[in-house]
Amino acid sequence: MQIISQPKKNILQIPTFNSVAEQRLHLQQCLAAAFRLFSRFGFDEGIAGHISARDPENPEHFWVNPLGVHFGLIRVSDLILVNQNGEVIYGESPVNRAAFAIHSQVHAARPDVIAAAHAHSIYGKSWSTLGRLLDPITQDACAFYEDHSLLTDYTGVVLDPKEGEHISQTLGKNKAIILQNHGLLTVGKTVDEAAWWFITMERSCQVQLLAEAAGKPHPIKPEYASLTHSQIGSHELGWFSFQPLYEMIVQQEPDLLN
Repeated sequence: MQIISQPKKNILQIPTFNSVAEQRLHLQQCLAAAFRLFSRFGFDEGIAGHISARDPENPEHFWVNPLGVHFGLIRVSDLILVNQNGEVIYGESPVNRAAFAIHSQVHAARPDVIAAAHAHSIYGKSWSTLGRLLDPITQDACAFYEDHSLLTDYTGVVLDPKEGEHISQTLGKNKAIILQNHGLLTVGKTVDEAAWWFITMERSCQVQLLAEAAGKPHPIKPEYASLTHSQIGSHELGWFSFQPLYEMIVQQEPDLLN
């Protein structure tokens, strides 16, 4: 079993690294942990879903889950590295074509994005069928206030990079996008951040569905929604919010580090 990279132990500060190799290992560990957490939260569905992370040495390449491996079984050693042409240049397993079509275009359009997360989660899928943005009806939902997009046209499984380009263009500079009739996609400057935004966005979808089923929710006033976004919607808060989950899953499922 590999040792957890030392910077990760300080959960109060985004880590820095002494070498590319150390940074890559840390990124891979976070990525494997994110998949385990997605499995724990029930975000897996067959072969659907993927989380990608830009390689620190070759920014046009990204690490992603291999096709056909359950999120709950993914280890660091299972991750594959894909280049800008969709070729697997490290690892033995094939890449999900949809993963390449979507993530390659998101990474190409957003140099600031290190990681992107997409899965066919229950409440994200359910909310996406309504063709609406999330409303600021809770404090947590304000993390996405004026910071998420809506892609309104569903054209089938995303297999063509041109469709991925359409997603990236609609995402714009935001941290998340609702893909109508499909699900959610979130991005971040760290794997931790992208994974956390997906987790909390899925829950925000669940809350709004429940609230609207019970009655008419009272939205937070725009000025306070904007203020709250500035308080909880930053890159740093997204990263930090993931840390307790990371520590928990590594302690409970340490084989993910192998």
